[in-house]
Amino acid sequence: MKSKRYTDEFRAEAIKQVTERGYPVAEVAQRLGVSSHSLYEWLRRSGVSRQARKTQQDADLQRENQQLRAELRRVEEERDILKKAAGVLCQGVRARYGFMHAHQHEFRITTMCRVLKVERSGYYAWLAKPRSARSIEDARLLKLIEEAYLASGGVYGSRNIHRDLIEAGERVGKHRVARLMRENGLRSVRSPQRRRYKTGKPSVVAPNRLQRQFTVPEPDHAWVTDITYLRTAEGWLYLAVVLDLYSRAVIGWSMKPTLARELALDALLMAIWRRRPTRTVTIHSDQGVQYGSDDWQRFCREHGLEVSMSRRGNCWDNSVAESFFSSLKKERIRGKVYPSRNDARSDVFDYIEVFYNRQRRHGHNGGLSPMAFEEAHPTRSL
Repeated sequence: MKSKRYTDEFRAEAIKQVTERGYPVAEVAQRLGVSSHSLYEWLRRSGVSRQARKTQQDADLQRENQQLRAELRRVEEERDILKKAAGVLCQGVRARYGFMHAHQHEFRITTMCRVLKVERSGYYAWLAKPRSARSIEDARLLKLIEEAYLASGGVYGSRNIHRDLIEAGERVGKHRVARLMRENGLRSVRSPQRRRYKTGKPSVVAPNRLQRQFTVPEPDHAWVTDITYLRTAEGWLYLAVVLDLYSRAVIGWSMKPTLARELALDALLMAIWRRRPTRTVTIHSDQGVQYGSDDWQRFCREHGLEVSMSRRGNCWDNSVAESFFSSLKKERIRGKVYPSRNDARSDVFDYIEVFYNRQRRHGHNGGLSPMAFEEAHPTRSL
């Protein structure tokens, strides 16, 4: 019996490229490295008719257009507010309230509160109460505080600002100075603290056989694997990947709504189906519970994989996988929350299989994409 090469998860996402994103079958097949015949067969088995696909695409397009128009209106309003409020952004809260009151017939109060970073309740409280003698005195002191703060180059905190005011003959308490600075975003500028990394304890399950040797001479010599999470409106979606250190290609992946052991196992299974290694491969991971389970250890033994594990709490021991997740989140996700897990799956699939593996230039490969690098250096471990 001929073994599978593509997982059901891979096939489902490939079908979505045609049925939901509207790409031609031939183009999708070429981009994913599969035959058009196979992709047509997957579509036939999925039971999705051409009319159903068109109806779904039209509905998705209409919904997307509505969302884009609403987003455009919001962005334009925020842009106009920022243009007119540029002079009050660096001032106190009351100055922003005054701007909102003067432009209440031009912009929505909710939008102005969001852009100017003030609370609606505070704005309405400001409207209801006249300025007291204390607030007038606070405004006077704030100008003196800002002058002293700017004169120090932004280095002084409330303690040194208070000393400057006392020397200038002002009678003011240190707590009042601290409050006024806090309310108006005046903070002492300090150098960032250096992040400290723990060396971590060795794993009791498997030694660190990789020892940060991230450059290997041939494909299927050493793989690395790790898990990250993506935010969606339906909850977390967890992503497990397997990368070949030779070309940095993602050769296996899986996405599931839970951190079950199957998440890591399915990603590794895809890598085995794709690469079909004929000799022992080192598979390196951190000390997560998925990788320390009996199922993981047994699966690796059965498929000729030699387990290697990072030291506990040491991200540098698995920095290649960490670097891939960093690229994914900076280049594609950019901090967004997906509307659904299906949306996240499709976007991550597109990033891995279409962009990262086949198009994205990688410094480790001399500017070639992982697949282009492997095609240019066809040596395989046999």
